[in-house]
Order: sequence, then structure tokens, then C-alpha cells
Amino acid sequence: MSAPRTAAHGGLRRFRAPAPAQPERCELCNAELAGRHRHLADIKSRALACACPHCALLFERPGAGGGRFRTVPDRVLTDSGHRLDDAVWDRLRIPVGVAFLLDNTALGRVVALYPSPAGATESELAPDAWQSVRDATRLAGLLTPDVEALLLHRTDGRIDCHLVPVDLAYELTGRLRLLWRGFDGGTEARAALAEFFTEIAGRARESREEGRRP
Repeated sequence: MSAPRTAAHGGLRRFRAPAPAQPERCELCNAELAGRHRHLADIKSRALACACPHCALLFERPGAGGGRFRTVPDRVLTDSGHRLDDAVWDRLRIPVGVAFLLDNTALGRVVALYPSPAGATESELAPDAWQSVRDATRLAGLLTPDVEALLLHRTDGRIDCHLVPVDLAYELTGRLRLLWRGFDGGTEARAALAEFFTEIAGRARESREEGRRP
């Protein structure tokens, strides 16, 4: 009797085993995606959709598809000559040292996103606070609404300023939500944040180089 029980047990174990991971697919044409891929911003729902190279190229044209989707660019710029200081930062009223500023056309205003234990926390940015940022860095004037974010990072009396794709903003806040421990995020979250900014520094071009290709 032991043999049938063993066979049955093995059969049940097959059903209990986790299913193999399914490949990611383009959310428009269902093409299979390999590795890192582009994203589309759904302007109405304020969500991101995975996209294959063909669909990403299609929605780079303004107004394509009725204007609902827009391809998230992949440029990363930095402004080492910005004039952001503690006074400007205080106007933002951000309780942590990292903030993404996004011009959201669906809401008709600029919002600030910052990481927290619950994920991306959003707060409305006062017009005078946004104007102070615009006055302090030229990156604010280069920002493409809905698909790019102005990344500000304050640490040890210093503020770094970058223009980044909006999908990177959500990627970072999602990663930190999983790692967050305690009041300040904990060791793992701080390590992930340092790794993120190392990657940004490696990709970034100076904003004055925008418009010129190597």
C-alpha cells in the first residue's frame, strides 16, 4: 500500500509546486519583453504600462493614440550648478530627504512624491514652492509633463538635482517600501538608496549638454 500512497503524494506535490514565472509582455500588443524595457504613462489613469520597442516608438509622437499614452523617455540629466538651498527645500515641506516633483496634467498641478513605508506618498506642491524650484534650476524648465520627474536629494547639507524618467521614481519608491524598517528606513533601505543614486550619477548628463549629442 505504500507505493500507491507515495505516487499519489508525488502527484499532489506537482500541483502544489509554484508555477514557473511568466514572461512580461507589452500591455498594448502582448509581445514578449526581454529584460529591461520601456514604459508608457497612461495620462488619464496615472499608471504605467510595460511597452515593447515598437509601441514605445509609436507613442513618442505627441498625440498618438488620442493622447492617452505617452512614452517615458530614458534621458537622465543633472544640474551641478543649481541654486537649490535649505530655504527652497523647506518650502517643499517634504519630511524625508528624497523627493520627485512631477508636473501632472490630469490634476493640473505639480505634485511631490516621496518614499515612505507605504510606498509613494503624494503631496500637493504650493505654487510658490514650485516657483522657487524653477528659479533655482534650469532642469525644471526641461521637465516633460507626466513622464519625467525632478529628483531632489538632500543629505549632509547638500542637495543634488536630477531630471529622471518617471518610471525610475516609482521603481525607487517601490523598492524602498519593501525594505523600509523603523523610522528612518533602516540599513537596507539606505543601502538601496545609495545604490540608486550611484546608478543615476553614472547615467546623467549635465543639463547644459541637452540638445547636443556625442
